[in-house]
Amino acid sequence: MTSVRRFAHIKPRSLFARNILLLVALVAVSQVCAIAVLLHFIQTPRIERAAATFASYIVTLDTLLRATPTAAASTAVAHLDVRAALPEGAASSAPESRLRFYQTYQRRTFIESLRRHLPAEMLVRWQGADTSGDGQQRLWIRAHLSSEPRWIALPVPEAAHDDGLTTALLLSLGLGALAIATAYVIQRHLNRPLAHLADAARLVSAGGEPGVLPTDGPTEIAQVSNAFNRMTAALKEADATRALMLAGISHDIRTPMTKLRLAMAMSSVPSTDASFAQSAEGYLDTIDTILQQFMDYAGSGAKETPVVGDLNALIANLAADFAGLGHEFTLDLGRIEPFAFRPIGMMRMLMNVMQNAVLYGVTGLEVRTWTDERTKRACIVIADRGKGLGGQDPEALKQPFKRGGGEGQPKGTGLGLAIVERIARLHGGTLELRAREGGGAQACIELPLNAPDASGRLIPEPRATA
Repeated sequence: MTSVRRFAHIKPRSLFARNILLLVALVAVSQVCAIAVLLHFIQTPRIERAAATFASYIVTLDTLLRATPTAAASTAVAHLDVRAALPEGAASSAPESRLRFYQTYQRRTFIESLRRHLPAEMLVRWQGADTSGDGQQRLWIRAHLSSEPRWIALPVPEAAHDDGLTTALLLSLGLGALAIATAYVIQRHLNRPLAHLADAARLVSAGGEPGVLPTDGPTEIAQVSNAFNRMTAALKEADATRALMLAGISHDIRTPMTKLRLAMAMSSVPSTDASFAQSAEGYLDTIDTILQQFMDYAGSGAKETPVVGDLNALIANLAADFAGLGHEFTLDLGRIEPFAFRPIGMMRMLMNVMQNAVLYGVTGLEVRTWTDERTKRACIVIADRGKGLGGQDPEALKQPFKRGGGEGQPKGTGLGLAIVERIARLHGGTLELRAREGGGAQACIELPLNAPDASGRLIPEPRATA
């Protein structure tokens, strides 16, 4: 069970890596099985037949030499390498090599089979080319010359040599590697539509418009792309319907509000009851603000064309505007290269966060910026010295209609941070709320310094690897 869990932990997570690993394993197993079948059913019987034939020749030669008269023994010695003692370097088995595994297997099989077919007193020894003196490999057989035991050198039969099968095996391994490389290319081709689908899904989750995915791939992937295209079309239609509905509601509500303002201005109410007129005017302003926040939340800003701009300059302008209203922000603006962003959406995002700092923090207002060279991202921190997060979940505060509670807190719709996060995600960035060291809260925004693509969409964040 432990080994299974360990394997599950180390196995690749991506479908591409898993398929490639599976293909490599299948090719390796097929190659090993092919080699095992070749050796067991073809090569081993061939070597054993050659050893049996060679053994019969040796037995016949031994029979002739044993019957040779002593006077004629010198003639036989002149034609054969016959010695009374084994030369140095002769061993009971051939040297083994892991690199030339088949040659080692071939020699060992031949010698073992030869010994089985020879009489027990006919010993077999192997002498390698490095010890023979003339660079030749030899088999030393203990035979008899005129009934006297002698060692006779015989050439190594062809069956005990490397007969080219090693080359065939290397060729087979090369073909296996070619099959793996081909499978790799095919798998990459199959995975490309999935990668495009993942990029498009990330873009949709960030509030962007991914465009139409191609459907000319394999049938299964084409079906997924078709379903995704239908889904994005339905989402686009729903978004347009929602925007139209909110625009209609806003128009229908603001029209009587404008008439009500005009009627109040023309009536005698302001002159007779100034406090009531001021209170009514404040309620109308609140309704108008709420309507605008709903419109801001509904309008994702995806259709706004990104342009290259100076983020620090935008922050400085907003800080100057707030300073004119009596809210001073301390600025610590680091170096950020101009990059592409949606200016209206970016201004709305920064203004919402700075407005939150003014409303909830009041004091210790500060904006810091810098560039994270490791991740190539622009970092923005807007902080205050207010009551902080008050133990609330930072992620919950970013949800629509979620507001920071507590006595004396300003009222609103709870859409401000939801709008900020939506715009940040639309730019491929993130929003994180943290408690500030020393008291208060801070909003940390990170934005990638990448350029928009040809269609005006910001490039999504890079995919994670297996």
